[in-house]
Amino acid sequence: MTTGHSRPARAQNDLERSAVPRYLQLASLFRRRIETGTWPLHGQIPTVDELSAECGVARATIRQALGLLESEGLISRYRAKGTFVDKRPQDLLWLEVKTDWEGLLTRRDDVRIEILSDHGGEKPSLIPHPIGELTESYRHLRRRHWREDAPILLADVFIDEEIASEIEERNFSELTALRLVANVKGLEIKDARQTLTIGAADIETAELMKLPLNAPIAHVQRSAVDSKGRIVLISNASYRGDIVRVDTQLRS
Repeated sequence: MTTGHSRPARAQNDLERSAVPRYLQLASLFRRRIETGTWPLHGQIPTVDELSAECGVARATIRQALGLLESEGLISRYRAKGTFVDKRPQDLLWLEVKTDWEGLLTRRDDVRIEILSDHGGEKPSLIPHPIGELTESYRHLRRRHWREDAPILLADVFIDEEIASEIEERNFSELTALRLVANVKGLEIKDARQTLTIGAADIETAELMKLPLNAPIAHVQRSAVDSKGRIVLISNASYRGDIVRVDTQLRS
């Protein structure tokens, strides 16, 4: 049985320094061990007592962390037998955050978009990229993306109200944010930017995405400007951090 007891003091110190709840830190640590093969596929992992001693935390905290991995389908726990690895995180369906224009226009076929709220006459409180000027008013949609009955993305989308009036209503629950404006006839997107940062789920985000408080989140901000220098789109999105994957081609 592979115990994965390397550098226990360092792991314990890292847990103590972080403000993130320990069971979430441990779930991330254990998930990484599965991903790297330290805990091999179909192999038995250390016992709760062993992990408790290694990490310097209570057995209940270890059980909480393992419970998260079990809910993700990564491990199975059997009474009197132990806990075994069922699959690696990379075997799950990754959520790809595209970095190229064409990729950002494409929505996966297995994703469903739910509109949580829809209001006109608003303005975004934050301009993530200073590449243009705000227009008079925007249509503000809060959308939640689902895959396999699990929320994977929560986004606040602001579209210039004049542009939004040219978009078919059904498209707001079918197309990516950038595709919504890119499809508008006669509208030329002159510039578009994207910024990705890593953070933790606040109370509202955790509740809407059915995640633990402070679970890892990838925040992605997108902006698009037309040929007149008007900001026609701002999107502030939060992706589940445990399944985000970013691929970038460095050289062709």
